[in-house]
Amino acid sequence: MGLSSVSGAVSVPPQGRRTGVPASVRPSGPVAGEVPARPSGPIAAEAAGERPGGGEPDAPRPHVVELRLSAFAGHRRAVLPLGPCTFLVGPSGSGKTTALRAYEALARLAGGRTVGEAFPDPAACVPERARPDAQRRRGFRIGCTADGAEGPVRLDVAVQAEPELRIVGERLSADGVVLLETALRDPGRRHVQAAWHTAGQTPVTRAPLPDDRLGTALLPLRVSGRTDGQRRVLAAAEQMVVALRSVFACDPRPGRMRAPVPVGSGRLLGSCDNLADVLWRTRSECVRRHARLVAAARAGCAGPVTDVAAELLADGTVRGLLDRGDGVRTALGRLGHGELRYLALSLVLLTGPGVLEVDPVREVPAALQTLSVLADGLDRGLDPVQRAELTALAARMGERGHIRLVGSVSDPSGPAETPGVTVVHLEP
Repeated sequence: MGLSSVSGAVSVPPQGRRTGVPASVRPSGPVAGEVPARPSGPIAAEAAGERPGGGEPDAPRPHVVELRLSAFAGHRRAVLPLGPCTFLVGPSGSGKTTALRAYEALARLAGGRTVGEAFPDPAACVPERARPDAQRRRGFRIGCTADGAEGPVRLDVAVQAEPELRIVGERLSADGVVLLETALRDPGRRHVQAAWHTAGQTPVTRAPLPDDRLGTALLPLRVSGRTDGQRRVLAAAEQMVVALRSVFACDPRPGRMRAPVPVGSGRLLGSCDNLADVLWRTRSECVRRHARLVAAARAGCAGPVTDVAAELLADGTVRGLLDRGDGVRTALGRLGHGELRYLALSLVLLTGPGVLEVDPVREVPAALQTLSVLADGLDRGLDPVQRAELTALAARMGERGHIRLVGSVSDPSGPAETPGVTVVHLEP
């Protein structure tokens, strides 16, 4: 799949309310032919350290600004720039879902998951026309760039999918300096040879690392931080891990959201099955956030809405309700498919890691982390008003800096017309 263009958004009048093995087993620098499209709008502002709304820039939070699919499923040499609010658009088969799956896999690896957990179906990730080498090995390559206090940090990973799944190469670099590089030296052993930057009396330290986990995530356990070079390696690795870890893949399933649910942890699942339980917990936790959710429901749901509530039933389960303000309370089970998806996605954008079922870096303060929401088919089942309201909400939350959205949509017209949104066009 190719990348045709990246477009910023233009301002339009507001919508009224109603009453989306590699050729080499070693990762390398920019692949020949990989030409990232020039970002505009919010990406350009981020690169300059500016806030879209003006004023002094916030303290830099680690965040992913680029996803590279050098050889992954149907993608070849694809570079996808990512802004605070990014929508992937393109016809069916252009690789929108595949790109989001690659992003989520990198997040799993950064969180300490094994390569088998990150890629449950590795054969599907191998490019269809990839030919095996002399040892009958085939695989794929992906990578990303994370920006933050250390500047842009690149991570490139090469994975062997056949005949056995393993990470066979990894490179972490910044400012043209290779900070970590791993390579498979002996296929008969279950480890790779790693070399990381030291910049002391010994410029490079070498040691084996397991071939089923991301070496970057293991560096804090192996690098002492005694020299300036080691401290640079640790800072770059931390920036990459923090940028990738706080990812929430979300795909609300209205069919599972209609029935009452048991009172649980109050942490929203990716399918949003337990929306009522989360409403039961969050309604009283933050008055301001709840007021924004009510405003969103009022804009996107049919009929009057004065509150979004939850009710504890006699059997110990809880159900969600829309208060109509005239004594009538509508159970969520009676709402339409699009209304339920819209309500769940609005809650995701208005909340944070403390409410969503994510795995943040607990050693780093929440104020220094950015939550990234991945939403495949974001506009599925939504009407034009709901799409416009949800897109505007995502752009506003992205501007604040604590949450970023990467979603795929079928209709690019709405996002392209919203200020603060970056649209990435994919082609088969």
